[in-house]
Amino acid sequence: MGKFMRKRAKKAGLPPESLVYTGEKVDAKVSITIIDYDEQHYQEREKASFDECLLLKNQPGVTWIKVEGLHAVENLEKLGECYGLHPLVLEDILNTDQRPKIEDFDDYLYIVLRMIHYSENNELASEQISLILGSNFLISFQEGNGAVFAPVLERLRTSKGRIRKSGPDYLAYTLMDLIVDHYFVVLEKFGEALEYLEEEVVKQPTTETLQDIHRYKYDMIMLRKSVWPLREVIARLDRREWDLIQEATGIYFKDVYDHTIVAIDNIETYRDILSGMLDIYLSSISNRLNGIMKVLTVIATIFMPLTFLAGVWGMNFKNMPELQWPWGYFMALGLMIAIALSMMLYFHKKKWL
Repeated sequence: MGKFMRKRAKKAGLPPESLVYTGEKVDAKVSITIIDYDEQHYQEREKASFDECLLLKNQPGVTWIKVEGLHAVENLEKLGECYGLHPLVLEDILNTDQRPKIEDFDDYLYIVLRMIHYSENNELASEQISLILGSNFLISFQEGNGAVFAPVLERLRTSKGRIRKSGPDYLAYTLMDLIVDHYFVVLEKFGEALEYLEEEVVKQPTTETLQDIHRYKYDMIMLRKSVWPLREVIARLDRREWDLIQEATGIYFKDVYDHTIVAIDNIETYRDILSGMLDIYLSSISNRLNGIMKVLTVIATIFMPLTFLAGVWGMNFKNMPELQWPWGYFMALGLMIAIALSMMLYFHKKKWL
């Protein structure tokens, strides 16, 4: 479970507003992309510097500052000073185990989301996405590379849809919608894995099957923690509690809210299936053990009278009457076979075999 638990212990004893990055240690440099656009023009600058971000604060149009990598704490602090970000907001951005939430700071909204995806080794991973929504800008912070936002960038470049005609609130909606839609990609793959696992549990469960069930249960806990709080975040945006969310954009958040509810329903369904799988696994193992014990019990029961007869004729008394019979051995052997067959027929009639 440690891979999803960030190391907050390094902040123990520090005062509030202390800027300490708690995510995974990375060697790559922080990547900044600045997208400045309106309906008529589009400008994109890759590998920009924090100094360039400071010059765009009051520019006309919409400015999207896409920050990939959070370990450059000093530069992040400069960006926060320029855009008037509260130190507690910067602290939450660097504490990468935040639950989805939304906070109002009058001039801007701070939104936290969780991006769920499969890593290169096919394990479920969670990444924090932080959004700062202002009147004419949007700043996004993420731990890794921003390949997930590539479709949004393509729509901006080609001016598809209404994204270039709308403000930063619509851009925030687009990013949130993309993140929520990506949940379904993960859930579909998760559902396929559960179908295969369920078939394995019913037919031939093994120790590896139990390990898979526990791994999927943990993944489902992580999914639930990432999606459930998001429902309240989207609901508040849908209610348009802030002037930064235009009325025309509010209806789009309602659509995202519906998608979030569907994702939550799927997660709850998969949780029930996994709980049922564990019960089925335990029942299957118990039934298999009962079957083995039944076979051993039947074999032992059949051999009990045969062992008794063999023990009787194996006693070394000189005056035993059967010792001198010419057909004594064959009679004893036939009696044993007859008893064994009779018992097997009786067990079969009782459906014990």
